[in-house]
Amino acid sequence: IILCVDQSGSMATSVVYAGVFAAVLATLRSVQTRMVVFDTAVVDLTEQLDDPVDLLFGVQLEGGTDIHQALTYCQSVIRSPRDTIVILISDLFEGGDREAMLRRAASIVASGTTMIALLALSDDGAPSYDHHHAAEFAALGIPAFACTPDLFPELMAAAISRQDLGQWAARNEVVASRAK
Repeated sequence: IILCVDQSGSMATSVVYAGVFAAVLATLRSVQTRMVVFDTAVVDLTEQLDDPVDLLFGVQLEGGTDIHQALTYCQSVIRSPRDTIVILISDLFEGGDREAMLRRAASIVASGTTMIALLALSDDGAPSYDHHHAAEFAALGIPAFACTPDLFPELMAAAISRQDLGQWAARNEVVASRAK
């Protein structure tokens, strides 16, 4: 599992929840977990997963968002695509190259990797996000939806067991972006 977390200002709550969940996932012997945070820089925090405090407060990036660069890094660390789940936690407001971001996401999915775009990981699950990019991700076969922290463990179980995440979202009354 690779948690790829956007650290831009609007994502602060999601960053905290993602850090906690990454630290918990890292304790599971049956799952290898990586945590990557990004803005216009990419930082791999995997080595800090055993200390949630260091994880949450150890890195403060500067702002901006380059999702393409983050996905490029995440793809570079995938060793077994069919056994990997990339969870992009972002509002999808790309500050870098939009076309390159979409090509990179398509490449990750084409390799056999499962990819999910979480638009929020917050108590209310009501994000502000780029609806156009969410629809483009959905068209690539990448589910794009908001998730509350209480549903995140169920989401992970569904993803790991290769369930249809669109059906999972519908069962849990989670509104998912649709392809245009």
